[in-house]
Amino acid sequence: MKTLYSTPSKEEIALLPEFPRLPISRITLVSTESQAIEARDALLQTRNWGFDTESKPTFVKDQASEGPHILQLSTLDKAWVFQLHDLACRSVAAQLLALPGYTKAGFGLGDDRRRIIHKLGVDPADVLELNTVFQARGYRKDMGIKGGIAVLFNQRFAKSKKAATSNWSMPQLTPSQLTYAANDAYGAIQVFHALRLS
Repeated sequence: MKTLYSTPSKEEIALLPEFPRLPISRITLVSTESQAIEARDALLQTRNWGFDTESKPTFVKDQASEGPHILQLSTLDKAWVFQLHDLACRSVAAQLLALPGYTKAGFGLGDDRRRIIHKLGVDPADVLELNTVFQARGYRKDMGIKGGIAVLFNQRFAKSKKAATSNWSMPQLTPSQLTYAANDAYGAIQVFHALRLS
């Protein structure tokens, strides 16, 4: 019978030292076709990416989201934040997501996947839901990025609630938005690599 482990509590995680975030100097904003092609060429150098999306929050009941508004992809040392309002940039992002043979690892990706299919017209290939990896190893409930970082690194993954609920459809993203978004993907690829080694 599989051993069942408990997910660390918020209180336990709060006591841990902070996980070192990817600095803004290693985060690239991608909002044009030429920037997207540069990002694609860099990403294709490695086979595994951290993956996440952000959508402008909806605050009205039954209001449909028009997201995703941005896509984040990260390697172990750099992240790219694609703004999806530019159609040419969106097309390159869609090509990357649909590419087989490249793992896109992240947490809680079911909603992201549905929105990507609806907005970008592609079903992302080789997506790895990291929660299912933890469940296969005996964890009782969804881990999420905070739990995954706590278990594997014994560190606390800091997330800004203000950034999380900000307007991701804005043409100009703030440095705090870029840092928040990129680090969700960066944390995911760090967890993916740690799981492969453990």
